[in-house]
Amino acid sequence: MGTAVAAPVLLSVRCRDEFVVEDLEWASVSLGLLREARPWRTFRWYKGQQHYSGTYWSATVGDHVVYESRLELGRLLFADFAPEVRHIVAQPFLLKAGLDGEVRRHIPDYLLLTDDGPVVVDVKPRRRLEKPEVAITFAWTREAVTSRGWRYEVWSEPNPHVLENVRFLAGYRRAWLFDPDLVGALRAADLDGMSLVDAFRLLPERPRPLVKSTVLHLLWSGHVTTVLDRPLSPAHVLRRAS
Repeated sequence: MGTAVAAPVLLSVRCRDEFVVEDLEWASVSLGLLREARPWRTFRWYKGQQHYSGTYWSATVGDHVVYESRLELGRLLFADFAPEVRHIVAQPFLLKAGLDGEVRRHIPDYLLLTDDGPVVVDVKPRRRLEKPEVAITFAWTREAVTSRGWRYEVWSEPNPHVLENVRFLAGYRRAWLFDPDLVGALRAADLDGMSLVDAFRLLPERPRPLVKSTVLHLLWSGHVTTVLDRPLSPAHVLRRAS
């Protein structure tokens, strides 16, 4: 679907003190300002609401990040798990552009600051992607985002096994809960090619539940990897992260 976005594209952002900076030129907005942005929409609960809202404590951010649906929570888990993601901002800004003589507005779901540059993410169920209004919004948003050399991503339902595995590993994301000496000992071990069950049996002088949870923490933190497109099992083989 073609778009004809009229310049300038404008951006508004909510700052930490709830002060709103409005109608900045998109092309010149600093990444530092967006990194510190507060969620654009007010977090709310009400009886009978159709979406599932909440907050997730992100190991990447070291703070809570909001989401407005279970699908958004899924994307948030994947971002927190990805070693290349260095920061996550929810509802980072309001984007405004002229499109075919009409003013369009859109609030993306996430801004990810990654090793490869900023990524603006919209989360939407696959069944809704073909709706004309959704397609038009995502098309002009993509044009605006990529005009800065940034990446734009529309994210829908992932592989369910990968999602459940990442959700499970997220339970081991809080680094301060793990004994630094035990973490160091397991990081020094050669885990490449070892099954999970064998890794759990390492260091027999230490309580096995602590060793097991620390191995899973190393899997979450990216020290080692494994195939996640099927349910995790003791037979899963660990590989050294590239």
